[in-house]
Amino acid sequence: MIRKYFPLVWGALFRKKTRTAFTLLSLTAAFLLLGLLQAVNSLFAGGADFLGANRLIVQAKTSFTQPLPMRLMPQIESVPGVERVGHSQFFGGQYRDERAGFPQFAVNPQRLRDTYPEWVMDEDQWRAFVSTQDGAIVGRKLAEKYGWKLGDVVPLNSFIWTKADGSRVWEWRVVGIFDGKDAEWQDRAQLMYLNYGQFDEARSAGARGLAGVFVVRVADPLDSPRVAAEIDRRFANSADETKSQNEQDFQLGFLRQFGDIGFIMNAISGAVFFTILILTGFTMSQAVRERIPELAVLKCLGFTDRTVLWLVLAEALLLCTLGAALGMALAAVVTAGLPPEFPPLQPDRRVWVFVAVSVLVLATAVGLPPALRAMRLKIVDALAGR
Repeated sequence: MIRKYFPLVWGALFRKKTRTAFTLLSLTAAFLLLGLLQAVNSLFAGGADFLGANRLIVQAKTSFTQPLPMRLMPQIESVPGVERVGHSQFFGGQYRDERAGFPQFAVNPQRLRDTYPEWVMDEDQWRAFVSTQDGAIVGRKLAEKYGWKLGDVVPLNSFIWTKADGSRVWEWRVVGIFDGKDAEWQDRAQLMYLNYGQFDEARSAGARGLAGVFVVRVADPLDSPRVAAEIDRRFANSADETKSQNEQDFQLGFLRQFGDIGFIMNAISGAVFFTILILTGFTMSQAVRERIPELAVLKCLGFTDRTVLWLVLAEALLLCTLGAALGMALAAVVTAGLPPEFPPLQPDRRVWVFVAVSVLVLATAVGLPPALRAMRLKIVDALAGR
């Protein structure tokens, strides 16, 4: 049945090629925006589950921008259930004159390896990172982007950290290039890790001995809530109160500081849907109104009222499906090109289901009124132009 009537539906849809092209362009833009917005919603609903379920991030209770002293580390390590503890300090360096660069973090090399086994690198390069005070390791994709190789010196101008001599320019020697253990982690291998040794020794005296956040690897992921609660309990009512949460919540919490993201995304999605509803509804109504004599001829040839109804609905569905497919394809390309400092954002199964339902609802809403009009069409009136 579909194969039988598809050429007729396709021909009717592209009867006015310019109008259809502009309508498809509008639908593509609308579904691109819809796909991106719902990808953000999906992320907040748990779309970054691949992040370390067995890792906790311990930050200052007041804000993640407030550093914690390194002396807290032994107390965190003594909490039952804690397997490994590392620390990470955002460096905030600018390479060349690039405004949007790549993230860098000052870390203890061995502790990074213990807490992030997802990063894979040659053993000799791990040893070089441990032993080189000004050493740095970079993700494979980042090294390929800038053409870096082992031994290259990378100058970074930090907008956060000043050296003891007043300079903000730090030089780091590339001693390793790491990969991710799988495709998802390989996509995130676009960052740089710096040896905390030089970083802490060279920065101003008042900032030494501080860690940004602590990264805690727990032995049993199911035990993470208890471990997090115990860490926070140990530092409660002290000068260094902490807030411990899993890695996914920590990354999403950064975005939540801007407001109720879920509500904002849904509100904008509703506005987008309403806009394309009006636009596509007008297009479908105009298209059917122009073809009233042709629809009457179809009835003269033996097409039933119900068949005419389904032909118009199929035309609306085809139009919406083409627009949605193009828009979602662009959304997938856009999210794939986001920098690694963003949480992993992509149109997953939830987003595709949402879009599929939206297409069905939209096609029904814009196609049913003209389809009903076409079904009730009287042949005599139509041919007479009434």
